[in-house]
Amino acid sequence: MKSVFQELKERAWAVNLEIPKRGLAIYTFGNVSVFDPARGVMAIKPSGVDYERLAIEDMVVVDLAGRIVEGELRPSSDTRTHLVLYRAFQGIGGIVHTHSTYATGWAQARRPIPILGTTHADHLAEDVPCTAIMDEHAVESDYETETGNQILACFRDRNPLQVPMVLVAGHGPFTWAETPEKAVYNAVVLEELAKMAFVTCGIHPDAPRLPDHLVRKHFERKHGKDAYYGQESK
Repeated sequence: MKSVFQELKERAWAVNLEIPKRGLAIYTFGNVSVFDPARGVMAIKPSGVDYERLAIEDMVVVDLAGRIVEGELRPSSDTRTHLVLYRAFQGIGGIVHTHSTYATGWAQARRPIPILGTTHADHLAEDVPCTAIMDEHAVESDYETETGNQILACFRDRNPLQVPMVLVAGHGPFTWAETPEKAVYNAVVLEELAKMAFVTCGIHPDAPRLPDHLVRKHFERKHGKDAYYGQESK
C-alpha cells in the first residue's frame, strides 16, 4: 500500500541528492528537510546514510514535536534544529544544512560574510549573518535544539524570508526558503558568495563594503515591489 507521505518523501529524497550533485557535501554530510504545513510534518534524510545509497523509502517523516510518524531509520541528527526553525519561521517549506567548504570556513572563523559586491546584493541586502558561538551549558543540555535557538537569536531583528541563510559559528551553514528546491538554490548561492568573499579578501584584505546605493539597487531590482529582473510569469 502506498504511503500517504510518498510524495513528501520522494520530494525530500530528490532535494537531498542535490547536495552532493552541487558539491555541497561529501559522504553522509549535510541534510535537507521538506515541510508539509497542512499535516504539520517534515521529511528528512536519515542519519549517517551515504547519498550514493539513499533511497526514497529511507526518508523519515517527523512531526513538529519530533515524533517519528513514518520511517524505519533514525532521522538526521540535526532534526531538532530543523524543527526549531519550522516552528519559528512562518512560510518556509524547506531547510538545508551543508558543510560546504567556503561557507563552513567563514563559520569556523566566526565571521559574517561581508557584502562586497553586486552578486551578493542580488540575493540579500546585508552580510550573511553568523551566530554567536555556543556556550558549554547549551552544548551539554540539548545541542541540536540549542543550535536552532542560536539561529533564532541571530534573527531576532531579521526577516528570515529576506535573509534566507546563516552561518552557525564553528559549525556550518543553514539555508531555507518557501520551497525545498529554493532552499537548495540558496545553499548553492551561499557557497558561491562565501568563495567570492574569500577570494576578494585574499586580494584585498581591507576591501570596502559595497556602497548602500548599489546594495539597494541590486536587491530591489530582483526582490522589490518594482522588481524587473527575469521574465514575467504568464
